[in-house]
Amino acid sequence: METNGPAIFAREFALINGAISGAIVGKTNAVGLVLTALFAGGHVLLEDVPGTGKTSLAKALSAAVRGKAGRIQFTPDLLPSDVVGANVYDQRTQEFEFRQGPVFCSILLADEVNRASPKTQSALLQAMEERQVTLDLETHWLPNPFMVIATQNPVEQLGTYPLPEAQLDRFLIRTKLGYPDHLAAVGLVAESARIDRTRDIQPVVTTERVVELAELAAEAFIAPNLLHYIVALIEATREDPRCELGVSMRGGLALARCAKVYAMAQSREYVTVDDVKALALAVLAHRLIISPDAQIDGVVAEDVVRDVVRTVPIPAVGDPRMAGAAV
Repeated sequence: METNGPAIFAREFALINGAISGAIVGKTNAVGLVLTALFAGGHVLLEDVPGTGKTSLAKALSAAVRGKAGRIQFTPDLLPSDVVGANVYDQRTQEFEFRQGPVFCSILLADEVNRASPKTQSALLQAMEERQVTLDLETHWLPNPFMVIATQNPVEQLGTYPLPEAQLDRFLIRTKLGYPDHLAAVGLVAESARIDRTRDIQPVVTTERVVELAELAAEAFIAPNLLHYIVALIEATREDPRCELGVSMRGGLALARCAKVYAMAQSREYVTVDDVKALALAVLAHRLIISPDAQIDGVVAEDVVRDVVRTVPIPAVGDPRMAGAAV
């Protein structure tokens, strides 16, 4: 680990957060979750009602990172080739040439992803999971880093195609933005002449530096008893009678990766119980399938995760490097 690596990581994490927060006012927590996913090598699903800044947040991150950004406006008539690209016949050379689609970028904004057909949505699956695209038996690698920020409106369902569970599980984090508080809203209204606040954001980090920081975060220490705690959390969701399907191992791995980034962002080289608890809702809830009977009773996935976090025993407190702070 770099000399004083946690302090370096925390400083640059805060620098990017500050740049994005210039356009996304009053959403520090949501911005922090998106950055956590970036450095953990995952993807984000922003799910909220219209007008809360989902698209602006994705554009702000693209502006803050000096790399190639892409955007796809998902519509019902969008084709898989519009996402990943296609082999096009060149009459001059009389050969087929691969033309890259917008997925070949560092940060991809998949706007209103649930408006595309399941066939088109599935075009993102291999790219999100394997960082590559296979077309006509030929594999094309995506850049590193590669991150998908997908947005969807959970209220309006007309003309939409719900994301299948397999695709939801490939998102490292799902979060909401919500509306700003009163004072932040007043400030936004006062600057209503600024149509696009993301245009003022200057790049503060390169994609190469993002890779270096991600490698630095991966070196954070997780004590064995905290690893047992993470596994106990996901096992508890599988045993919960309200769940038709609990969290998979992919969810446990995701929680561990995110906890390392979260700890380093706070200038710590070790993960605590608080780190795991703070991320559990955003990392685990969208991986659950609630049983029909529980849905009738008004149970949602967030209820199950909150109950699991509250009831699963916390590891014994000892050396802070081994267990973390008491909660």
